[in-house]
Amino acid sequence: MDDQQKVSGHDSPLLRRSIVAGAIGVLVHWFDWAVYAYLATTIAAVFFPEQNPTAGLLSVFAVFAVSFAIRPIGALIFGPLGDRIGRRKTLSIVILTMSSATLVVGLLPSYHSIGILAPILLVVARLLQGLSAGGEFGSAASFLAEHSPAKHRGFGVSWLEVGSLLGFLAASVTIFVLDVGLGQDAVAAWGWRIPFLLAAPLGLIGFYIRQKIEDTPDFRILEEKGNLSEAPLREIFTRNWRPLLRMCGVEVLQHVTFYVVLVFLLTYQTQYLGLSSSNAALASTVTSIVALVLVPAFGALSDRVGRKPVLVASSVALLVLSYPLFLIMRHGGLTGAILSTIGLGVILAMILGTHAVAMAEIFPTRVRQGALSIGYNVMAALFAGTVPYLLTFWINRTQDLMAPALYLVIVAVVGLAATVTLRETVGTRLLTDQDIAAGATSTEPEPASTERA
Repeated sequence: MDDQQKVSGHDSPLLRRSIVAGAIGVLVHWFDWAVYAYLATTIAAVFFPEQNPTAGLLSVFAVFAVSFAIRPIGALIFGPLGDRIGRRKTLSIVILTMSSATLVVGLLPSYHSIGILAPILLVVARLLQGLSAGGEFGSAASFLAEHSPAKHRGFGVSWLEVGSLLGFLAASVTIFVLDVGLGQDAVAAWGWRIPFLLAAPLGLIGFYIRQKIEDTPDFRILEEKGNLSEAPLREIFTRNWRPLLRMCGVEVLQHVTFYVVLVFLLTYQTQYLGLSSSNAALASTVTSIVALVLVPAFGALSDRVGRKPVLVASSVALLVLSYPLFLIMRHGGLTGAILSTIGLGVILAMILGTHAVAMAEIFPTRVRQGALSIGYNVMAALFAGTVPYLLTFWINRTQDLMAPALYLVIVAVVGLAATVTLRETVGTRLLTDQDIAAGATSTEPEPASTERA
């Protein structure tokens, strides 16, 4: 079988197995992350000494941000590692590490039991989770992009973010069921541990699935020809720094929108707008369901009209609609909160359906996993994990309840500036002649080397 056949020979069962293998780790990761955010108030009471409620909440969000701060280190470890040993192996390593760290959080004694050791152990577990999470996106996005046929690549890679939304949806449903079934007192006493304990079986299932799937055809060709990169980091920063900068702008747009809509809004709606935790969870759940349907639809749309038009449209929509939607959220009661959250969720779905595939297509196969890991996680550390802390501090300092809308307007401008500089890459052949022959240069794009199969 020649190289071109290996690259384009994607059968439907293989693609389905690849989608499940790529998405399940993302599901586990975001389930844990969402549970931690949704239970922020409870975790503050369990792991930190009694103090001002705002200070306790800020302490929990600070741990949230610190676990993001270590993600670039994980990216520097697992990203280039995947470019040397393969996507599948790194996917297996990170899912075991993530699920183990999440399990530890569910087993930790409280502050009242072991004192200051409780928050210290919490930080250690979250740092381990963040370290492994640094390798998840780059591994999974490379894996899905390289397994998907060119004409359906946007649709195939979009399932990566379907996994993240399923994680958030599973978390919100779990918290809702716990609140209704056990009551808030029982959840605060011991029920909060249940979601974290679920990480162990989910992680084992994900590890088993990933062990049963082959690595990508593109990576195996490079491996067979002995053309794997010996120094992926050097190639990224010397030959691919321009697309890396563009990716950073796009990922600021993605990360901030994601964390405002699916993480911070639950705290915002309960702490500042007076919604009950169950009603805030309901709004988040409905939004997640809508986004679940729309993300693969926008991924498929990008296969037809291009990546750039969808990303530009999402930036413009966020710029124009953020402020009106937050006004509706503040003054429209429960119905207004649900409708405005859904509106923000639709914009988020446009971004999620397109950003991963667009970024995967601008980097060479030799360094794709490392570049995706670094660009994604550096921006996550700077702009994602800081969202709850920054906005909580901003609102409490200024008493301006429109702060989240203003922040979204700012990142929309950044995202628009980045997306308009992208050149169209739909249909681009991922495994370039430069990859196969010698070294890696940016593939943004290679019109003469497109693959339409």
